[in-house]
Amino acid sequence: MHAATTTTEPGLVTARMAMSKVPEVTVYFWIIKILATTVGETAADYLNMDLGFGLRGTTAVTVALLGATFVAQFRVRRYIPALYWWTVLLVSVTGTLITDNLTDALGVPLPVSTACFAAALVVVFLAWRLTEGTLSIHSVRTRRREAFYWLAVLVTFALGTAAGDLIAEKLALGYWLSLVLFAAVIALITALHLGLRAGAVAAFWAAYIITRPLGASLGDLLTQPGDAGGFGLDGTVVNLVFLGVIVLLVGYLSWSRVDQIDEAAAPEAASVTR
Repeated sequence: MHAATTTTEPGLVTARMAMSKVPEVTVYFWIIKILATTVGETAADYLNMDLGFGLRGTTAVTVALLGATFVAQFRVRRYIPALYWWTVLLVSVTGTLITDNLTDALGVPLPVSTACFAAALVVVFLAWRLTEGTLSIHSVRTRRREAFYWLAVLVTFALGTAAGDLIAEKLALGYWLSLVLFAAVIALITALHLGLRAGAVAAFWAAYIITRPLGASLGDLLTQPGDAGGFGLDGTVVNLVFLGVIVLLVGYLSWSRVDQIDEAAAPEAASVTR
């Protein structure tokens, strides 16, 4: 008797055999994501205003750095914590600058930019789902899937910036209440996922979007002057402290490998937290 054989699509085999290019979603993931988001907000303002680069100059420098970083990120064959989170940090700054350019330089109203970014994210997710059959971050093992992943991440940062600014502008909640509001939304998303078994992939991306205005509110609360509702801390000090924490956490992840996706199990669902 001949053993039965099965034919598997070559691309699927490649995707399963390749090393993951993104980290497991643990509590460390969300801490670093929020810190990177805050640094992205304050760093863009620091380059733009404090160092006098201007909006165009800051955008040019950031996009050039991001382009070089993407080249390195796509060339490696596995998840490298330092490179991955450096990429996230630059995407955070770039996403902020995209919205700032539309709002400040081109005069696009925030409701319009928010709606456009939301529509763009839907298009990215649809194209990703139709092309690859999944939106799970655990499936990011090919260059095409990685391209979809980073495109989605960039749009979520731009959307989070526009939506966060829109809410702050329309509701005028102030930094404290904005921080509480966005934290409550993330808590609700987590509860729906863990308690009611809401879709893991949808919960992940929803939380990913909301962490952007959450981090921005935190940055504004710390650095804006007291008469504007902030603590008035020096932006450079805040950036350095947050960057230091990020470096320590990324160093720990590089050493411990606790956020390395289990390649043997390779689950096809992203978790909001481990």
